[in-house]
Amino acid sequence: MKRMSSTSVARPSPERLDRVFHALADRTRRALLARLARGPAPIGELAQPFDMSFAAVSKHLRVLEDAKLVERTIDGRVHRCALDAAPLRDADGWLAHYREYWDGTLESLEAHFRRGRRAR
Repeated sequence: MKRMSSTSVARPSPERLDRVFHALADRTRRALLARLARGPAPIGELAQPFDMSFAAVSKHLRVLEDAKLVERTIDGRVHRCALDAAPLRDADGWLAHYREYWDGTLESLEAHFRRGRRAR
């Protein structure tokens, strides 16, 4: 299995970020990631909570694998999946730029409301 180093200083490519955000855009895939955050699991176990076919869950897992968020190992007939959170760090880094903007905007909004309360 090839893994990307989570300590790399290189910025993620726009295509990589696109794959991560595409993977996160679906609630089923987010639920799969939440389950995998508790530990690796076989695909059959991952599919149990969802009202969909095993094939549909496998398609969701392939999207997560394409985004490098999930690693699959195969032992005979058993396919196990594990979370690789490193791409989430890349997405968080991208969002951090906008977090600064929103923090500043919210602080300005709070100051505006405080000035309004004092004026009453």
